[in-house]
Amino acid sequence: MSNVELVLLCAIALTSLWFVAVWVRHALTARRRGDAQLMRPGDLITGAVTLFFDTLGIGSFATTMAVFRLFKRVPDRLVPGTLNVGNALPCAAQSFIFIAAVPVAPSTLIGMIASAALGSMVGVRVVGRLPLRAIQYVIAAALAIAAALFIAKNLGMLPPGGEASGLEGAKLALAIAVSFVLGGLMMLGIGYYAPCLILLSLLGMSPLAAFPIMMGANLFPLLIGGAGFIRTGQHDGRTALGLTLGGLPAVLVAAYLVKSLPVEGLRWMVAFVVIYASLSILFAPKLRSAEAAGESDDGPSPNLNGGSYANRTR
Repeated sequence: MSNVELVLLCAIALTSLWFVAVWVRHALTARRRGDAQLMRPGDLITGAVTLFFDTLGIGSFATTMAVFRLFKRVPDRLVPGTLNVGNALPCAAQSFIFIAAVPVAPSTLIGMIASAALGSMVGVRVVGRLPLRAIQYVIAAALAIAAALFIAKNLGMLPPGGEASGLEGAKLALAIAVSFVLGGLMMLGIGYYAPCLILLSLLGMSPLAAFPIMMGANLFPLLIGGAGFIRTGQHDGRTALGLTLGGLPAVLVAAYLVKSLPVEGLRWMVAFVVIYASLSILFAPKLRSAEAAGESDDGPSPNLNGGSYANRTR
């Protein structure tokens, strides 16, 4: 393990401890006020299932939100904060496991994570001025085309993909630039996972090497945004705790599964994830338009497309 990776792991550990301290302090304050509530078994199950698939690269925000709406688990106004808070520590575990276990060239790892973080900060400021639907359709089409090319590679119709652990030269510059754009698009609710997976695979990297990058790129905005929601009280504490406690063991199981899959299995998993993401993005505008047309029992639906760290389907 390189010194750069050690520094990154230390940063993950310290930021996670800071997040836990913020959460514990808020929980103790809520308990003294008599606001604490018992955790529900259903939230543990939701966290276990959604974060298991999140570790496989499918993402958890959209599926968790669907459960919240179906069973009316969380008031709409608290959904963004609950997702951020409940997913933060399991995602820290994902990042720690994959960065420690999967070798990736430091320049590729740090370059793409840093550019995604910078892109997300820029995206917060410009997200409200961008045409969400048009961007979603373009991204969905690009993912579908990329998935078709990748499936052709898997079937031997095109030269096979590589197994590199990093990129150099023009390929590295392209990956960093695209990561910056994807970081900004996260603020529109467009996930980072699938585009990152397909980009690095098409550039010749091993699909497994993409996991430390995409997990790390999502983590720091998630921890920082989650802490902000905790401080303002804009989250459902017992649901977030259930997601966390259910998700942590599920992450360990799923990470072991990903690392144990043969390269061919990983390539087909990437194709499935990208097709799923393309369809999810394609139908997202219709779903959001339907939600915007009415109000739930808890009042108007939240603006999930605004400039917040919560607005990521990952």
